[in-house]
Amino acid sequence: MTHPASTTIRTTCAYCGVGCGVLATPDGKGGLAIAGDPDHPANRGRLCVKGAALGETIGHEGRLLAPSIDGREAGWDEALDLVANQFSRTIAEHGPDSVAFYVSGQLLTEDYYVANKLMKGFIGSGNIDTNSRLCMASSVAGHRRAFGTDTVPGLYEDIELADTVVLVGSNLAWCHPVLFQRLAAAREARPDMRVIVIDPRRTVTCDIADLHLEIEPGADAELFNLLLSEIAARGMIRDRDLEGLDEAVAAARLSKGARTGLRPEQIAAFLDLWLASDKVVTVYSQGVNQSDNGTDKVNAILNCHLATGRIGHPAMGPFSVTGQPNAMGGREVGGLANTLACHLDIDDPGHRHAVQEFWRAPRMTVGPGLKAVDMFRAVEIGKIKALWIICTNPAVSMPEADRVARAIAKCDFVVVSDIMARTDTTRLAHVLLPATGWGEKDGTVTNSERRISRQRRVLAPAGQARDDWWIISQVGRRMGWYKAFAWDDPSEIFAEHAALSAVAGALGSDFDISDHARLSRTDYDGMEPFLWPQSPRKRGGRFFADGRYHTQSGKGRMIAVSSQEPRATAAEYPYRLNTGRVRDHWHSMTRSGLSPRLARHMAEPFLELHPMDATRLGLGPATLAEVESAHGQAVLRVLVTDRVQQGHPFAPIHWTGETAPTGRIDALVPAVTDPLSGQPASKSAPIAIRQFAAGWYGFAVSAAPMCPICDYWALATLSGGYQAELASRHAPEDWIAHSKRMFGLEGEPLVVKDLRRGVLRLAFIEDGRLQAALFVAPEPVGLSRSHVAAALGSEDCTPDLLAGYPGADRPDEGALVCACFGVGVNTILRGIATQGLLTVDEIGAALRAGTNCGSCRPELRALLTANVSNDIAAE
Repeated sequence: MTHPASTTIRTTCAYCGVGCGVLATPDGKGGLAIAGDPDHPANRGRLCVKGAALGETIGHEGRLLAPSIDGREAGWDEALDLVANQFSRTIAEHGPDSVAFYVSGQLLTEDYYVANKLMKGFIGSGNIDTNSRLCMASSVAGHRRAFGTDTVPGLYEDIELADTVVLVGSNLAWCHPVLFQRLAAAREARPDMRVIVIDPRRTVTCDIADLHLEIEPGADAELFNLLLSEIAARGMIRDRDLEGLDEAVAAARLSKGARTGLRPEQIAAFLDLWLASDKVVTVYSQGVNQSDNGTDKVNAILNCHLATGRIGHPAMGPFSVTGQPNAMGGREVGGLANTLACHLDIDDPGHRHAVQEFWRAPRMTVGPGLKAVDMFRAVEIGKIKALWIICTNPAVSMPEADRVARAIAKCDFVVVSDIMARTDTTRLAHVLLPATGWGEKDGTVTNSERRISRQRRVLAPAGQARDDWWIISQVGRRMGWYKAFAWDDPSEIFAEHAALSAVAGALGSDFDISDHARLSRTDYDGMEPFLWPQSPRKRGGRFFADGRYHTQSGKGRMIAVSSQEPRATAAEYPYRLNTGRVRDHWHSMTRSGLSPRLARHMAEPFLELHPMDATRLGLGPATLAEVESAHGQAVLRVLVTDRVQQGHPFAPIHWTGETAPTGRIDALVPAVTDPLSGQPASKSAPIAIRQFAAGWYGFAVSAAPMCPICDYWALATLSGGYQAELASRHAPEDWIAHSKRMFGLEGEPLVVKDLRRGVLRLAFIEDGRLQAALFVAPEPVGLSRSHVAAALGSEDCTPDLLAGYPGADRPDEGALVCACFGVGVNTILRGIATQGLLTVDEIGAALRAGTNCGSCRPELRALLTANVSNDIAAE
């Protein structure tokens, strides 16, 4: 169902696990006006810049609009028949474990449920895993060890109510901006609240920290072992009826502060703050999870909360914040290879039998399947012969991404369901199936606090795109299981999921939403956000305040966490690469990259490098670095900053073969995993760094898509076209011919040369309008990119265009700081200098910067600190 113009639809954001409510209003022309939903409990009207820009990402540009087989367009019936027949034939010849599904935390719960049911209950294999394996599997494993089930104990409001909030391995300000806004507002309202950030990097989240601990990378478990030891020494263990308590404390006492890289007084300050009040919330994310001992890190945190009884009550508890919009929904339906639906145990024969009976399934999996890394290794060696990849891009996002891409290319039969026609993964498929995207889908998602919300269809599907649940169920029907997959609407799938949760609840599972087992389509359409569980046994709220857990004994379980020696670096790879996200991009940018204002904040892949490392390597700001590991190579723009530690550079994950082929960071990351969770260690890749010997650097803009022809390029979207950063080792013999090929233009350009300086600038103008321009220099090109970009398509091709800077009557706004309102750094600096702006709020009042999503407020404060001569720059 689509909606007429001006009808506002309540839905949920497509990005991170905060799960913000969104008001989407169709404009009648295929576009959407976007606002935060003031009635949604997760955000109360707040949105981050990515959420606010959702309306800019719903066009059909680059969309996969029809099924295709081996590169030719096909009808749905032909494509679905082929998929069903090929999977059936493979299973008949090689057994159920010869096929696999690799799915995504961006699927809706209904999509996830159908895929899991088909693989585990009807194909009869556990070989379904998800890209959520890459971001939160260690939390799942840690929860299950400690609690007996994958339960998030607390709620978002606990973060606001706490006296002390500890952020561990979490750049909350950029990765979960609305939660950060809620924390910042709470701290402003209650100045006595204390915030501790534990992170090797000095991120923008540190802006509100009372204590920033620049811990030795990988030493988080060591620090929390020190805390547990101190808890025992001070006699603060409150729950002695815990399994493994004595063993955990004994192991903790072996920890040494020196391994954390922190000074004794820093450790003492942390211990005193954590122990000063019962109201402590410890928030952790990828910096904890993405490690080869991530599960131990999680349990080291959980140990401290269990021992002190700081769990399950308002304002206290451990809190895992998830990275994807429905990572939690995937966990609930058993989307991980080692889990079963509704938080049941896949290793328990009774649980498997109960699910099989409920599904009336012909052949239930006999146990766990292959986790992501092992799954693609099985593809590589030919053990998996038919692979279906749904709503994700593993040829970019998996560790050892080049190896994964080669494995997919070798696989006998590959199906990819996606919204985009060209990705690193779709290029490797035999069959492409067009799926609906955000705004076109209808279903549910679960956020990090266990709140289930509706994503509602607002727009008609693009082309022949279909919902993922429909595609998967059609294949299930064609494989011979028509009745089991005979849904007509996602509400029927959700009702079945809720009914299965009643079975799980009766078996002792924490996940029980059986109050919704008989909901109608009308009920589903009007469903309000709710916290699970929702059943006759329990409703919403927190878990474990009563000291009862889901372990066999009913007791909480503490885990003895061993100290881990710091890893030595090899001579050939002396640096450890940390990877992560940036503020305005999302995953591989298939959505966020369509928004010009999101692209402006950081338009190319980069390497944050400590000044001492940069000096040692001879790398200056804005030059290019070649980065190499044992598994791949990348070329990245150098950003020299003391925000990172020596020897531990940082690079973002977002660039792909479509946007910057040499910026594919996961090609560098080794497939080293946590032995329990199977989660890859994405923040400690051993690398070497050297100068990229650029013969020239370039910057280009074009009104039409361009095809860069050089060793390094990074594309970004502009409101009037595209821009590209360029570089290469050798210059072309004929720059004009080269630029014509790159831009696809025939006319003669306007050219300005400075042979002595090696500078070339040219512009293609047709009918008085700028169509494309190229700026070349022997060093990184310095110019006003916003000025040049604004000239695209304009008749105002003034003489200052090829100068690269606006004239004196046209102020240069500079690099973007506030993406919500398009405010550049030079505009802010002029305001500070000429208007006497002394606080972030004064900047907001004068320039609007920082007054919407708030994600740029730390950057505004940094500009004030650097450019106001006294110490009165403040909030």
